[in-house]
Amino acid sequence: MFKQSLAAIGLAFATTSVTAQDLANYEVTITNITSGQYFTPQLVVTHPVEAIIFRLGRPASTELEILAEAGDTTPLADALAGVATDVTTIDGLLGPGQRTSVVIQGDPDSDFLSVAAMLIPTNDTFVALNRVRLPVAGAIREMVPAYDAGTEVNDQDCANIPGPQCGGAGYSPDPADTDEGFVHISDGIHGEGGINEVGSRIIGAKVYDWRNPVARITVRRMQ
Repeated sequence: MFKQSLAAIGLAFATTSVTAQDLANYEVTITNITSGQYFTPQLVVTHPVEAIIFRLGRPASTELEILAEAGDTTPLADALAGVATDVTTIDGLLGPGQRTSVVIQGDPDSDFLSVAAMLIPTNDTFVALNRVRLPVAGAIREMVPAYDAGTEVNDQDCANIPGPQCGGAGYSPDPADTDEGFVHISDGIHGEGGINEVGSRIIGAKVYDWRNPVARITVRRMQ
C-alpha cells in the first residue's frame, strides 16, 4: 500500500500567537491496563485543533508507521514540533499494570492533547489518545483503545517484532500487498503461537492478547 508523510497527506497547521501567560500546566498520567503488553516510550503533545496524528480509515503517515512498528517517537515528535504548543516523550517501557506521569503545557482555551506509543510485542499496533480537548479546569479520564496502523501484516512472528520479548526487526519501509493500508481498531493477538517452519517464534493469544481498552489516561489541570 502507498505510504505518505505527514506533509504529503495535507496536514496544514495554523500559526498561533499563544504566549507563556496563556498556558497552563497539565499532569498526564498513563496507566497500562493490559495483562501482557508493554508500551514503548510514550509521545505526549499539546497542539491546536488542526493537528491530528491519524484518521481512522485513512493511511498512516510514515512518521506514525515508524512509531507503530518500531516504537520510535522521534519522527512524529519532529513533525509536530513546529506547530505543537508542547511536545515530550516519556522514556522507557511501561509494563502491564504500571503507570507513569508527565507535566506538559497547553492553552486551556484552545489546545488539544494527543498521546501515542507502540504495543509490544505486536507488528504495528499502537495505543493512542487522538486529539482530545484539554480540560479548562479539573480533570478528565479517557479509556483508550489500541489501533492497528495497517502498515505491516500481523504475522505475530518474533522476527518482525522489536522489543525485549522478541528482539526482531522494527520499521519495515517497503509496503506489501498483505498490509491493510489504513488505520483501524486493533483486533488483538490470535492463535496459540509456537514455532514456525523456519524456527522463528510466533507469539500467542494466551499471554499477549487483550480486549480494548488498553490504557487509562488522566489529564489534570494543575493549579
